[in-house]
Amino acid sequence: MHLPIYQVDAFTGGVFGGNPAAICPLDRWLPDGTLQAIAAENNLSQTAFYVREDGHFHLRWFTPACEVDLCGHATLASAYVLFRELNEPGDVLRFKTRSGELAVKRDGERLLMNFPARPATKVDVHPGLITSLGETPTEILGARDYLVRYDSPDQVRSLKPNMDGLRNLDRFAVIATAVGSDCDFVSRFFAPSQGVPEDPVTGSSHCTLTPYWAEQLNKTTLHARQISARGGELFCKLQGDRVEIGGYAALYLKGHIRF
Repeated sequence: MHLPIYQVDAFTGGVFGGNPAAICPLDRWLPDGTLQAIAAENNLSQTAFYVREDGHFHLRWFTPACEVDLCGHATLASAYVLFRELNEPGDVLRFKTRSGELAVKRDGERLLMNFPARPATKVDVHPGLITSLGETPTEILGARDYLVRYDSPDQVRSLKPNMDGLRNLDRFAVIATAVGSDCDFVSRFFAPSQGVPEDPVTGSSHCTLTPYWAEQLNKTTLHARQISARGGELFCKLQGDRVEIGGYAALYLKGHIRF
């Protein structure tokens, strides 16, 4: 079998930055075990698969270890492939996913996604969280992920978490964040229990970061940077119970999978 594959760097204006995702267009769904094996073989934080059905695109995301409910950068990368490589007409794409319908529209070179917000609230904190992070935050909240706030970007940048400790926590992942110096806020994202020790740039985490920083900074339009080693840039807007997340993307490679 030959399957087309594209690798796209998302949330960056050029290759070698942002977050790489593999995109595999399908004519029909393959067995879940095959999808998971392809994602493990790609060994990227996310591989996205989509099938066109009933005028929509049905979209699924896999880490090397499991299927996930929501992935921003692989959604952005999927839209980039459809618009830029496959010449999909129109300016709006609608994806059916495990998180409901997700729309992506193009605004010049920038792609804008619309996701459900995931506001963080006060939660009981797993006793291993702070020990695993190695640096005590000023605030800890929770949604799907832990959100931990620090006083400065330098504190977030210098974190060297114990991944074995984070792997045993009671939430999907950990978001570390601080107010920014050349942007509104910065973050990093750790999800070792999902097969992703540190994600280079994470769209879904901004479903939690955007409502948090919108309240903290008293503004609904926010410029964000994820300060991983590769780094990435996101443009966020709080729209009630939804979050618009925008960014750029760049094609790194295209080819075929043979098996």
